[in-house]
Amino acid sequence: MSTFAPFARPLYIMTKPVSSICNLACEYCYYLEKNNLYKTDDKTDKFIMSEALLEKFTQQYIESQTQPQILFSWHGGETLMRPLSFYKRAMELQQKYARGRTIDNSIQTNGTLLTDEWCRFFKENNWLVGVSIDGPQEFHDEYRRNKQGLPSWAKVMKGIDLLNKHGVEWNALAVVNDFNADYPLDFYHFFKEIGCRYIQFTPIVERIAPKSDGRYLASPMDNPQAQLADFSVSPEQWGNFLCTIFDEWVRNDVGQYYIQLFDSTLANWIGEQPGVCTMAQTCGHAGVMEYNGDVYACDHFVFPEYKLGNINTHTLTEMMYSDREQAFGAAKRDSLPQQCKDCTYLFACNGECPKNRFAITADGQPGLNYLCKGYYQFFDHVAPYMDFMKQELMAQRPPANVMDFARQYKP
Repeated sequence: MSTFAPFARPLYIMTKPVSSICNLACEYCYYLEKNNLYKTDDKTDKFIMSEALLEKFTQQYIESQTQPQILFSWHGGETLMRPLSFYKRAMELQQKYARGRTIDNSIQTNGTLLTDEWCRFFKENNWLVGVSIDGPQEFHDEYRRNKQGLPSWAKVMKGIDLLNKHGVEWNALAVVNDFNADYPLDFYHFFKEIGCRYIQFTPIVERIAPKSDGRYLASPMDNPQAQLADFSVSPEQWGNFLCTIFDEWVRNDVGQYYIQLFDSTLANWIGEQPGVCTMAQTCGHAGVMEYNGDVYACDHFVFPEYKLGNINTHTLTEMMYSDREQAFGAAKRDSLPQQCKDCTYLFACNGECPKNRFAITADGQPGLNYLCKGYYQFFDHVAPYMDFMKQELMAQRPPANVMDFARQYKP
């Protein structure tokens, strides 16, 4: 069994400056309910990060890094519910503690609160902006609505227009659910039509919590028999969705449009580290810090049982390189059922995200990824093209040559 040195990989923390506070109420959102973790009688506690904590985090985060280039990632809730002055102060603190290192920033937003002022700031300071958008209006507004039930697509598109107007670098985070998964080409063509060249497709898989403690969605530790949420994509939908989009991309768009899952698949095919944690052999180096300094093992594991500590009592290094966090990361590899270990495509999938491993294998063993059938279909479908791109890269030729191969290849 292979082992890894924890300090060999950068420590990465996703930061929640407004906790789960958001101006939208997307039906499938896994983070809205996290405010139940922090219910308090303190009327001054507004679920926002204090400037003192921001400075403590900034100093520790920079000092904990072993690389010359450091990435700060701001996530919500809705990050733009903090004023622009907060992020200007964040940059001042980054420069205060940088000591010659390069600092980059990325921020995830639903796009509805973007203004010219925000976009000028992002452009002038080279921030990468991730926009959550689920495709064309009909698809997006199915689940992404505000607290009054009103649709949000028009406001998101206005925000995207502002990003483009100011030349801000942005990419799309698109959730694939039970509805839009049935229309993969409509989905993909939309992003091409609006000029989005960097797309992250995220399958939504959630289960209903069997508890009555204010939680709606289940923890990975909850009973595997917990009911699947209606908006979850099915394994068959996910496989068909990926294969359909891949067929268009591999014939026409390689090197022009970048789809994170396709890039990560190719990385695993050639033995490189994939760009997304779900496809890596182990996890545990990417944590999340809440507005009050609580640190959790992962953004999808913000449950009490996965809390590592608080930055006010433990350093980021202590928490993220702790035996507990390293065990959490290694469990992704070590807890795979035999069906996964015997699978032809284990190297490409690595069991995907542990939060989705609540299905049962063919021989009755627990721990199979719910989306396994869909991923297997995808990897089996793309194997000839991945083999070709691998050969091109090894020969120091551009992998985009696969487009000519794909147009002539008869499966």
